[in-house]
This record gives sequence, structure tokens and C-alpha cells, in this order.
Amino acid sequence: MTQLRDQLAPRLDAAARPWLDASLALAEQAAARPDDGDNVAFAPWELRFAAAGRHCGQDHADSVRVLLLHTARADLATLTRLYHQGSAAERRAVLLALPERVDGPDALPLTEDALRTNDTRLVAAAVGPYATAHLDPHAWRHAILKCLFTGVPLTAVDGLARRAPGDAELARMLADFAAERTAAGRSVPADLPHALHLTGEES
Repeated sequence: MTQLRDQLAPRLDAAARPWLDASLALAEQAAARPDDGDNVAFAPWELRFAAAGRHCGQDHADSVRVLLLHTARADLATLTRLYHQGSAAERRAVLLALPERVDGPDALPLTEDALRTNDTRLVAAAVGPYATAHLDPHAWRHAILKCLFTGVPLTAVDGLARRAPGDAELARMLADFAAERTAAGRSVPADLPHALHLTGEES
């Protein structure tokens, strides 16, 4: 996370840099004294988490929010609350932080919720490393199809080249999807043939 902070700081304007420093200081305080927020609706750093886009710009908001989550050592309960109470942009940041914040599959309900939406930014974030590590084969295959349905490039799917080889069921689903699109006179996503090739089950 030190590297992320070092990369981020030079990209922020003169007003955003001190705002980020103050926000991270609040997150560090929360990490050092996690019990202090028990009787507070929102910890001060969480208010900064919500305001990241306004103060640091939308182009940097994901990085700022992920950095805040790591600095505050946000646990699963905090991540879940921020996800469900947050905007789509805040939810995306929670999803991006999952691989480093949650070791096991306990945060899968957040990934699965994002995959039920049609928000392409949430879907893209949901098929990152956390999904690769923890989604079971059935759910992972349907995540691939969700990307195709919503127009999310399959390059967003972490680990596609590792998980697809030898997956005959994924190959069948991809072939069926392509056939349905063709029969309906609709174009087949350009990256579908590559995914089918990765399975090794091309017809």
C-alpha cells in the first residue's frame, strides 16, 4: 500500500494531497484503536471514504478509497456495511479491495451481489482476483456469461487463462451463447472466440 500511496500522491492536485494525508491519518487512528468507533454511526475516515471522488477527482477515487480501506484495516463487517450503504463507486472500491482485505470466501456475497447487477463497472470489479480465488466453477462460468451479456470485456476477468483450459462446460456455455446471438441476428462479442479457444474445446 505504500507503493500505491507513492504512485497516487504526485497525480493529485495541491488541494487533494493534504486532504488525502489527513484522511489516511484518520484511517491510521481507526486501525490503531478499532474499538473507538463502536458507538459512532460512521468513523471519520468512512466519511472521507464517501467523499473521495469530490476531493480527489473521479479518476483517482478508486485508488484513494482502496488505500483508505487498507490503512484503516477494514474488516469484513466494515466492508460489508460500506458496500451496502455506499454508492456504486464506493461499492466498486470495496470489491477492488477484497483480495487484500479478506483471506477466505466470506466476502463472496458482495461479489455475487455485484454480479447480479447490470452496472458494468461493478461487474468488472467483481471478476477480479477475489472471484478467481473463491468463486466455484458454476458461479465463475456464469460470471463469464454476465460479462458477455453486459458488454464487459473478458480481459477484466482475472485468471481466465488459468481457469478456462479443459473446462468443457464453459466451452458449451460459450458456444451456446454465440449460437443464440447469431440466430437472433446479433453480433458475437469479439473476445468470445478467444475465451472459447482457451478452453481447448473449440468445434
